Amino acid sequence: MTWIQSVVIAIVEGITEFLPVSSTAHIKFVKAIMQMDPKEPFGNMFDIVIQFAAILAVVILYWKKFVNFKEVSFYIKLVIAVIPALIFGALLKKHIEHILGDIKIIACVTVAGGIVLLFVDNWFKKPVVHQEEDITYPQSFKIGCFQVLSILFPGLSRSASTIIGGLATRLDRKVAAEFSFFLAIPTMAAATLKELHDTYKETPEVFHSSNIDILLVGCGISFIISLLVVKSFITYIQRHTFRLFGVYRIIAGSAVLVMIYMGVIKKNEETPAAAKKEASANIAPKGIAQTSTKAFMK
Repeated sequence: MTWIQSVVIAIVEGITEFLPVSSTAHIKFVKAIMQMDPKEPFGNMFDIVIQFAAILAVVILYWKKFVNFKEVSFYIKLVIAVIPALIFGALLKKHIEHILGDIKIIACVTVAGGIVLLFVDNWFKKPVVHQEEDITYPQSFKIGCFQVLSILFPGLSRSASTIIGGLATRLDRKVAAEFSFFLAIPTMAAATLKELHDTYKETPEVFHSSNIDILLVGCGISFIISLLVVKSFITYIQRHTFRLFGVYRIIAGSAVLVMIYMGVIKKNEETPAAAKKEASANIAPKGIAQTSTKAFMK
């Protein structure tokens, strides 16, 4: 991974992490366009770690919520909500590997998710929950179950699936979006810690000084951009519907499908390094836990 590639990916991540457009899909699209190795260990670790850096913006912007230890129910809700994703992320190892390795499927899911967003505001018109304190434990669990959809269909967007889950459980748009942000913290913290552990265990050579510098700069860029995006997104959805994001997803996903058809993006393209890595994986396959962390990418 070059410095330019890392900066581009970090910018894309910072912009898309909290929007219902799937940061995972956008990172995959950008990597394919830049003809990067989709299976390079450091690159895959970079993708996950900068997502966690982006999500830390929520802790800064909502710090009063996260340091208010008197409200234990807030933390319980997050724990309850994250359980389904942790379980299904581990169980759906092979499914995750297959989908994340097929950019055409991710592009199709991006389009399908866009179609859903065109109509989602019409489906849930009468919210009754207007602040996080009123979210119940059963509602938290249901929202967590919706997060599983982003594991079943990579490219759907973790943000989109949990926001839709919030709307379905009668949260208003603002509260649904904010709870989606909060839920990202434990989800991506678990994914990042596991990814760092597994990468260090299997390919410790990637942790050299130049890569660490690239990772730190990428985290910084992703974090700063996310600070700007979060508040802007909340302000936007309080005044507008999700329709614009639906239109964008349909256009973006369709554009990628056209590029695949025209050969600009080669479906399932592997570099020699990736092929060698894959061959090694057939001899000594990765553990379920490492692959499951990829499921939490939005």
